[in-house]
Amino acid sequence: MSEPRVAASSPNTVAPLIRVAGVTKRFGGVQALRGVNLDVLPGEVHALLGENGAGKSTLIKILSGVHACDQGVIEIDGARVAFDSPAKSRDAGIAVVYQDLSLVESMSVGANLMLGREPRTRVGFVKKRELMARVGEFLTAHGIPLDPRAMVGSLPFAYRQMTEICKALMGDVRVLILDEPTSALTGGEGEILFKAIRTVTDRGVGVIYVTHRLNEVFRISQRVTVFRDGANAGSYITADTSMKELVAAIVGSGHAALHAREVAMGTPRELGGGLGAKDQSAPVLAMSNVSNDRLRDVSLQVRKGEIHGLAGLIGSGRTEILQTLFGLRQVDHGTLAINGHRVERLTPAAAIGLGVALVPEDRHVEGLVLDHSIERNLTLPWLALFSRAGWLQSRAAAQQARSAMKTLAVKAPGPATQVKFLSGGNQQKVVFAKWSHPRPSLLLLDEPTVGVDVGAREELYAVVHDAARAGTGVLIVSSDLDELLRLCDRISIVVDGAVVNTVDRDSISNAEALHHLIQLPRFEDEHAT
Repeated sequence: MSEPRVAASSPNTVAPLIRVAGVTKRFGGVQALRGVNLDVLPGEVHALLGENGAGKSTLIKILSGVHACDQGVIEIDGARVAFDSPAKSRDAGIAVVYQDLSLVESMSVGANLMLGREPRTRVGFVKKRELMARVGEFLTAHGIPLDPRAMVGSLPFAYRQMTEICKALMGDVRVLILDEPTSALTGGEGEILFKAIRTVTDRGVGVIYVTHRLNEVFRISQRVTVFRDGANAGSYITADTSMKELVAAIVGSGHAALHAREVAMGTPRELGGGLGAKDQSAPVLAMSNVSNDRLRDVSLQVRKGEIHGLAGLIGSGRTEILQTLFGLRQVDHGTLAINGHRVERLTPAAAIGLGVALVPEDRHVEGLVLDHSIERNLTLPWLALFSRAGWLQSRAAAQQARSAMKTLAVKAPGPATQVKFLSGGNQQKVVFAKWSHPRPSLLLLDEPTVGVDVGAREELYAVVHDAARAGTGVLIVSSDLDELLRLCDRISIVVDGAVVNTVDRDSISNAEALHHLIQLPRFEDEHAT
């Protein structure tokens, strides 16, 4: 392996706000960190990149006081520190926003943001009006579209994620660590987050920004550090590096994902059209004027072998369309047909029987049973196929699990491995693998690559392409507009529970053009006479 390129320590002589030097960590027989180094300057956004399992999360947990390092040095303002609890890390001014949210769903947005620092009367009662006023002022000042009084449990996942980020931003922060902060945000919501980040960096806060969306690195960061296999694989000044160089550092110069990304950067035809064996006969999915508690007269068709995208802002109704198609929401008005069969009342069991499969937005809550094995998770939708007289045929189930793991390249010791011990990318592969056999006729994907590294992402894209080539119709929701442009044959724009436009992929030049289409209906409404 070639030596990692190391950038100049900084473009100026400012001392690091936080410095990590030679930090190691072992869990049993696994060496998670191998002497990693990282420093962050005041007011800097420093991107931390690497595949799932590269050591990023381990370092974050050391900085947040969840784990103690085995060797190495951590300094803040030149003074050596060691955190033996999350409380001590917070006291030192380190705030972490994890992918796994830590919100109280039975409480309001405002109560969550001020939890532990509520304004109180002399006898200890919470000053609710003052609390909501403070939160409202903060949200307004940062242009964040959250209602302080909204119950967190009622919010879409992306809004809950934004609430978690705001909770960190409202604190007395010196070092802010963001782990995949835009994973479920669309372009517009991402811009709001970037503005908030610039606000805190203007105050001198240092930001460690962990992401798998490499285009964000060039928009928000000043420097980049890459981990691979628990060690430093390169450090760069963002303005002096390239996407290709970063991908090579993340996955290794010989990895197939690097070639796949080079192909993806080609012409629009290479990016989009012609991926599926599109059939002009009866569509796999036909929705006509479908309405319910969240949808308004949705008309939509997905053909055999087509990859069809749904683009829109948070809360636009994208996820609700998938939920309706999987029987999680009922149709109040309109008609719904799957494989030419009109459906009057749909349940998840009936949807599976009709060949509909769903990869949900939140894999931890809705897609997997984390304490169960890979085998059990893969057989859950198909218990009837692997059972006789009420008894599970364990040998057949294990054989099917091993076959699916091989097909999707799930990295695990075996089918008996508990899913909670897998990396994010491998967990998502297990969710996909549930629907690999029998192959569905309609595959519903909701944010399918959230929290998935560049290498695993390419593997999941290959799974989607293979499904389409085999004749499966694919309907995909993604907040990553580049992902939609890369995968889809057609893209429908969803606004306020309605499909307002459907365009061919070849008619859209880039993500900015697609973002404009998403915003256009709102602009027209605001300027209507």
